[in-house]
Amino acid sequence: MNRYRKIVVKIGSALITAGGRGLDRGMISAWAEQMARLRADGIDVVLVSSGSIAEGVTRLGLKSRPKNISELQATAAVGQMGLVQAYEACFQAHGIHSAQILLTHADLSNRQRYLNARSTLRTLLQFGTIPVINENDSVSNEEIRFGDNDTLGALVANLVEADLLIILTDQAGLFDANPVDNHDAKLIEHADANDPRLAGYAGPSSGELGRGGMQTKVSAARLAARSGTHTVIVSGKLDNVILRVVQGEALGSFLEASEGHLAARKQWLAGHMRCAGRLTLDDGAVDVLVNRNASLLPIGVKAISGVFNRGEVVACLAPDGTEVARGLVNYPSDECKRIIGKPSSRIADILGYQDNPELINRENLILTKPDP
Repeated sequence: MNRYRKIVVKIGSALITAGGRGLDRGMISAWAEQMARLRADGIDVVLVSSGSIAEGVTRLGLKSRPKNISELQATAAVGQMGLVQAYEACFQAHGIHSAQILLTHADLSNRQRYLNARSTLRTLLQFGTIPVINENDSVSNEEIRFGDNDTLGALVANLVEADLLIILTDQAGLFDANPVDNHDAKLIEHADANDPRLAGYAGPSSGELGRGGMQTKVSAARLAARSGTHTVIVSGKLDNVILRVVQGEALGSFLEASEGHLAARKQWLAGHMRCAGRLTLDDGAVDVLVNRNASLLPIGVKAISGVFNRGEVVACLAPDGTEVARGLVNYPSDECKRIIGKPSSRIADILGYQDNPELINRENLILTKPDP
């Protein structure tokens, strides 16, 4: 078991609640035992678990997942109690401490909070614990509407620089067609995580318990690959599935991170779900960013949208509106509007000072690819 030294395991709602019938404690116990064995072998394990809302629905005797935001938040709060109790009991049976961490994408979008979360996770792993991470659905309505734990799993893989992300689901893996409708559909056993064809194979979620279908899992694999993390999408119902995957057995769909890993700061930039503003560039600036690995200067910016402060993440758009990069901006939006289209030599005259000649320095900028 020396191939991987640090792994992230993500478990989906439908799987952990046996299709909505309440927490499947037998399965939770089996997964916990496998993760405990990995921990005993010196492998760091971080668990990202869905299921708080689904468990809350069961505990409260609701007929379906609520639609009202306040009811969703309350349901998540109730369900999170059962979820963390189940994991704690199962890990304690193997003499392992667990730790609950509730995150939102907003926590990982703020640079300081991101660094704090990374430091906490690293310390917990040094203590030999297994952190159990979930989205903080009970207070974050935006994440309830748009978030998914597949993406969170990938962001956590970036955060801890994991070797492997294992996404446990109720499906065998990623197929080249919908296996429900097409009996000739073939399992994608191995592919590059950045292969644009994968998005075409994946379909939307078919259930209402969770928020992530196969599309989100493919996107998560692509995001995880930015930190050099391989992803396996596999059925969590297989016997000893986590151990077998870590040992290298070919199960499910292995989506390879083939391009190495980005520097830590650029991983954080790549994982940003939302940008504070947008800069529309001219063709010359796009060429400079994409083909010459250079910084963004004010003269290459045609327009600005949004209100942002110095140091926030902004998206850089080509003239046709396609995002080509994102980075940390050196001037607030009101000052940016005054200097765009002007040479850097005029910044001091226009603003009365000059912090940087660039709007975005190349060290704080990452190229982005539009989703296929």
